[in-house]
Amino acid sequence: MSPEPVRAHLWISGDVQGVGFRFFAERAGRRHGVSGFVRNLPDGRVEAAAEGDREAVDRFIAALRAGPSGAVVRALDVQWEPPQGSRGFAIR
Repeated sequence: MSPEPVRAHLWISGDVQGVGFRFFAERAGRRHGVSGFVRNLPDGRVEAAAEGDREAVDRFIAALRAGPSGAVVRALDVQWEPPQGSRGFAIR
């Protein structure tokens, strides 16, 4: 029996736009086997969501906390939500 899926909704702030953060997040999502999305927000933050088993989602969150080399992550807020059955990982 596989573990129950979880969903994390994330808001990342700092120097996270214009530094390849969305592409980094997309690669991290695929690498860790989670489904979801990532997008820039008008206020300068990045929003992301990831679904999968808890360990994979935790690894994805850890990757986003570090970010790509050009980013400075000052805060990463997580809200746990019921899974929505997402498939694939997309940049929006």
